Amino acid sequence: MKIYISLISLLFIGTTFAQQDEKALSVSKFNEVITYINNMYVDDVQNKLLTDAAIVALMQKLDPHSTYISKDDVDDANERINGNFVGIGIRFQILKDTLNVVATIPGGPSEKLGILAGDKIVMIENQLVAGIGLKNSQVRKKLLGDKGTKVNVSIKRKNKHTPLNFTITRDVIPVNSVDAAYMITEETGYIKLNTFSRSSHEEVVGGIKKLKALGMKNLIFDLQGNGGGLLYAAKYLGDEFLSDDKLIVYSEGRAQPRMDLNSEKKGLWEKGRLILLTDEYSASASEILSGAVQDWDRGLVVGRRTFGKGLVQRPINLTDGSQIRLTIARYYTPSGRFIQKPYDDVDSYKKDLLNRYENGEFMNQDSIKFPDSLKRKTLITQRTVYGGGGIMPDYFVPLDTNGVSNYFTSIIRGGHLNSYILTYVNQNRSILTKKYPVFEKFKTDFNMDKSFMDTFFEYVENEDPELVFDEKEYQESEGLLKLRIKAMFAQNIWGYSEFYQIYNDSNEILQRALKIIESNQYNKADLAK
Repeated sequence: MKIYISLISLLFIGTTFAQQDEKALSVSKFNEVITYINNMYVDDVQNKLLTDAAIVALMQKLDPHSTYISKDDVDDANERINGNFVGIGIRFQILKDTLNVVATIPGGPSEKLGILAGDKIVMIENQLVAGIGLKNSQVRKKLLGDKGTKVNVSIKRKNKHTPLNFTITRDVIPVNSVDAAYMITEETGYIKLNTFSRSSHEEVVGGIKKLKALGMKNLIFDLQGNGGGLLYAAKYLGDEFLSDDKLIVYSEGRAQPRMDLNSEKKGLWEKGRLILLTDEYSASASEILSGAVQDWDRGLVVGRRTFGKGLVQRPINLTDGSQIRLTIARYYTPSGRFIQKPYDDVDSYKKDLLNRYENGEFMNQDSIKFPDSLKRKTLITQRTVYGGGGIMPDYFVPLDTNGVSNYFTSIIRGGHLNSYILTYVNQNRSILTKKYPVFEKFKTDFNMDKSFMDTFFEYVENEDPELVFDEKEYQESEGLLKLRIKAMFAQNIWGYSEFYQIYNDSNEILQRALKIIESNQYNKADLAK
């Protein structure tokens, strides 16, 4: 018996040594090729470009979510995750080759200096930036920098004959992950989360406190389009919805032991009615939170099947300042669901959403087929839920294409709506703010007459002569187009929250959730009390 065990041990050790030798040989082989290229290649070699290309190719052989980020792109890639960046504190848009200030960030360095929405930045560090084909990436490069450093800008302001010069000291600028938090009805509050960053938990807590003070009894939490972010941000938010010591998510991988993340403290919304909104772009951390709420029968998920990403990435900084995000584990919902969709066929994986659309899934729930092997039961009421390929909602809402004509789509995709409203607001801001001193008055009183719409259509045709006004398609899209125009006026004058307070009238998933949460349908779902 001892001899048998010893033989097994020797075989294991031999296998381990063989694996190590194979790994060492692979590294040696790569270095060998680089050496030959450097010594013998016909032209001068840029080793950085070769190395980056090799790393990119290597990561592509692992899974769709392990990626390489170059040194130049690391800050941009981490911006949304960190919840902040260092800059001058403006939202901008390049319109007609001119850098326009859409809004200043409250409390940011530009606002403190008196820079205003509608200002046009014409020079940065004595270099002309108007009329030179400026790109968004170039603006970011010129205006972002280290905290405490200064940047000089010259601004052209309406009714001012000479440019205004400002020296702006760069500072930390928050990137909000909560786009909106407001009361839809007297009892139902709404929070829109666009990502899971380091600031998300604090922002959501602030939103819940505000809405509770306004009398919130029901909460609709919108994760549509939310592609995820930090694992721990999902854990902290789950802790606000689930009572103490409940499993929120667990993860494990070949080199990573199982790690359980549980609720640990008294949450702000453990008992009120709760609905999470999802669609095909809700992924990763959005699926962790949705899966936990669904598995514990804490609330309902309304919308469409989520993206299906069940892999955990760890950011690893490399010596030159670049970064890899390496998949280190799979995560599972509390009921044991692994929701990652298959990625053996990379091309098919990349086209998955298109395939879903063509298969009719966005329009018809019956088009979605899951094998019985993927069935799980929720942990309290034993409702059936599914693993594999995302989180299936408790209530399916088909994609609404009513009012979406080709004419409407062309206006939106061409950027004509956005540019027209920005131009109009910049030219008429004082008139608009005087007529609508508060958002509530704008929401009830603002309307678009025929003269306004004719001017808009004329602007569109001047911008794109091929986009000729189509009366029939306009009639089809009139309601949706006017709603979009009004919402974008609100965004340009006030902000994102006001945009959603108007545009959500066309959000079919939200409207369905509102009917459910304020009716007996919610109770009929047999949720845990």
